[in-house]
Amino acid sequence: MTSIAEQPCYTLINVPMDAEPPTEMQLKQDLEKGDARTKIEALKKVIQMILNGEKMPTLLMTIIRFVMPMQDHTIKKLLLVFWEVVPKYTPEGKLLQEFILVCDAYRKDLQHPNEFIRGSTLRFLCKLKEPELLEPLMPAIRQCLEHRHSYVRRNAVLAIYTIYRNYDFLIPDAPELVHNFLEGEQDMSCRRNAFMMLIHADQERALDYLSSCIDQVNSFGDILQLVIVELIYKVCHANPGERARFIRCIYNLLNSSSPAVRYEAAGTLVTLSSAPTAIKAAATCYIELIVKESDNNVKLIVLDRLIALKEVAAHEKVLQELVMDILRVLGSPDHEVRKKTLSLALDLVTSRNIEEMVLVLKKEVVKTNNVEHEDTGKYRQLLVRTLHQCSVKFPDVASTIIPVLMEFLGDTNELAAADVLVFVREAVQRFDQLRPLVISKLLDVFGTIKAMKIHRAALWILGEYCTSSDDIQSVMTLIRQSLGDIPIVDDEMKKAAGEIKDDEIQSAPGSFQRLVTADGTYATQSAFSTTTSSKKEDIPPLRKDMMEGDFFIGAALATTLTKLALKYIKITQDKKKQNAFVAEAMLIMATIIHLGKSGIAAKPITDDDVDRIAVCLRVLAEKSELMEEIFNKECRGSLSLMLAAKIEEEKQMQEAAERKVVKVHADDPISFAQLINRSDQGAGENMFELTLSQALGMNSKKDTDPLGSSKLNKVSQLTGFSDPVYSEAYVNVNQYDIVLDVLIVNQTGDTLQNLTLELATLGDLKLVEKPQPLTLAPHDFCNIKANVKVTSTENGIIFGNIVYDVSGAASDRNCVVLNDIHIDIMDYIVPASCTDTEFRQMWAEFEWENKVTVNTNITDLKEYLEHVMARTNMKCLTPEKALSGDCGFMAANMYAKSIFGEDVLANLSIEKPLHLGKDASVQGHVRIRAKSQGMALSMGDKINLSQKKAAKLPAA
Repeated sequence: MTSIAEQPCYTLINVPMDAEPPTEMQLKQDLEKGDARTKIEALKKVIQMILNGEKMPTLLMTIIRFVMPMQDHTIKKLLLVFWEVVPKYTPEGKLLQEFILVCDAYRKDLQHPNEFIRGSTLRFLCKLKEPELLEPLMPAIRQCLEHRHSYVRRNAVLAIYTIYRNYDFLIPDAPELVHNFLEGEQDMSCRRNAFMMLIHADQERALDYLSSCIDQVNSFGDILQLVIVELIYKVCHANPGERARFIRCIYNLLNSSSPAVRYEAAGTLVTLSSAPTAIKAAATCYIELIVKESDNNVKLIVLDRLIALKEVAAHEKVLQELVMDILRVLGSPDHEVRKKTLSLALDLVTSRNIEEMVLVLKKEVVKTNNVEHEDTGKYRQLLVRTLHQCSVKFPDVASTIIPVLMEFLGDTNELAAADVLVFVREAVQRFDQLRPLVISKLLDVFGTIKAMKIHRAALWILGEYCTSSDDIQSVMTLIRQSLGDIPIVDDEMKKAAGEIKDDEIQSAPGSFQRLVTADGTYATQSAFSTTTSSKKEDIPPLRKDMMEGDFFIGAALATTLTKLALKYIKITQDKKKQNAFVAEAMLIMATIIHLGKSGIAAKPITDDDVDRIAVCLRVLAEKSELMEEIFNKECRGSLSLMLAAKIEEEKQMQEAAERKVVKVHADDPISFAQLINRSDQGAGENMFELTLSQALGMNSKKDTDPLGSSKLNKVSQLTGFSDPVYSEAYVNVNQYDIVLDVLIVNQTGDTLQNLTLELATLGDLKLVEKPQPLTLAPHDFCNIKANVKVTSTENGIIFGNIVYDVSGAASDRNCVVLNDIHIDIMDYIVPASCTDTEFRQMWAEFEWENKVTVNTNITDLKEYLEHVMARTNMKCLTPEKALSGDCGFMAANMYAKSIFGEDVLANLSIEKPLHLGKDASVQGHVRIRAKSQGMALSMGDKINLSQKKAAKLPAA
């Protein structure tokens, strides 16, 4: 038995559920005696009730007698919908007698003087599946091909095409008829419909027509050009020998005025030819489309096409020449477009065009300086990272990049400045020749740095890499400027006392008063002024941080001073200068500890920071060789180890990406075009069929599971085996919707009438349409398909029942309640990766947190992590080296994304208590954070339900 989904249904109508349905008698009265407006309302209600499964057989003749003769256009249009949905057959399968009268009305409408009525009737006939009704109308349909109005002619072509496709015996000469029509037709929409019919009905005639007008293709409208591209693709795909005949036409269509045609032509050209000229023409066309189109979605789709082109090794070389053209896309304001563009350009850039690319990126950096926009900071960060990767890939350009990037250190966007420092640290360690440049530039911009983290890292670099006496003195001067007068506590107390004094001494009880500022100058303030100048702005940056209670910067400063002092002792022979420098360094450290303990700062200094500064003081007091070795050599050694590990990791990732499946094996047969069978000539899968199957949610990949066990896992049993109606559903999850394929089996010896599958949803799920009622013979079965739309990543539940009547029984309707179907959130979650900085930023921003206590039978920490990753589709961001080893506890960060673009973060903190023995289970917590409550709760539920590992069944 055919499934409900295969029955013709074209018109979707929204039915309001709140209104009370009218009775059949009431509707009959409105249709017989009401005015035009009443009849329209009544007809709408009839259509809605029929769609809901009501039969209403008595109203058919009423509508034929009282409504059909009316000439009102709205009624005419509603009648076409009514004829589409109304049951046309008797229970025995014969056509209802009343439809002879309806057929006569169709014929009159096809000869109606109004072109709208003619055209809409022709459109309706495309949906009609009854050959008995269509046969008397064929002469009238043919006549419509000669109508003066294009709306009628184009719908006549469509009607002929659908009738020929379904019932070719009704109009056997359709291809010839449409071919003759096409040669004389001028309207583009009519020509497009006629040409499309020939493509599917008689390809030879379509090719003959195309060959006759191939030089005029550029002058055709875009709708016809798109159909021509489709035809050329299909012909060349089925018969590669035809490529030479039509490839020139595709080249010409790359210059079409329509972006859609250019996009399709470029895609077709790439599939038909792998010649460098063809690839270059297609890529250039794609780039032009991205630059000129304003829609960001279009830009992203076309960028994906370019990225797919790059994946083919032979095409990559062609694209490398177009890097500078690709960089034109950076003019787009969208962050995602820029991100993809920079990533693509970085993959394609070569030593030939790296300098040009760096120039473009430097201009982009300059452009972002004075622009305040939501995404400017992110874009700046992106540019910094790209320039960083450029200099790693091509060290020769690092010297031109560093001066530009150093300007970012004073940037208000801390993330961009941090990225610059990571880059500078790597550059200064790896490229010895750049050290003088980096140090001098860093000394220049040190005064502009605003963020404490950046100060800290900059001090580390200066302390590590300043080697000359002048540089060390310059750093000391900068530090003194950033701290202000020392001792800090005494200076602050004097300031406080000075301010009180100035407040007491006023020149006169007038409207103005004179105040002495911190640097000794006078400031005049009006009594009427509502704003007061903030004195905090005058505080030097390092002092400001410490006054706010952040003494970690003080500990970092102590380390830097120690390194500088130990180096200074080595390179300066003069004992007096040595002692003066060391004493100054020790004074700064002592004043930091004093400030921390004094209570002036917002928070007191921590014990860790005191210990660190005290160690530095002791090192400078003792000046032992061992300590000099640790401070000036071991620190740098640990950095070089970290950078080496990072490079090794990147190398492994690159190798893994390149380690693709071998496309052609050594023992594969060689293909000779002249010797191939006609059936084997198609180059891969048909692009149009592939995209259609993907859009419909069909599986485009080859089935790697021959037994279909993975499909069986998605079958949910809805009723019991002893129920009168047995039912089970296969849940097929597509990207944004779920298709339920429900099998219903009548296990009784009775005929079940009006059997209806009633479904309802819970969560962010929405039922698209109500399944139609049907009749099931004894012990018969059928399939019903139901579509459910998904709008966000949340666990959803579908529940419902099956109701039916038993023929001949006087009892009420029978009902079988179905088991709930739980929609798994994992169908929408995909692993993703992000940097540590991005992870921390998202962790701070996301407001919803779900803390799950670990309750498992797994005894190994690593095994538990892998188990959670497998169950949640999350990717572990913590590197393998940090997880390896056995220390009794583990902390790991995980990240995933939903197909709707929602992020979900997880932090795993687990331990294995040693006192409980070897077989003790893992303990700890998993904290989940997400932007939406549903995501955090659903992911927590998933981890809770799947924490325990299923015990393996013993072998039989």
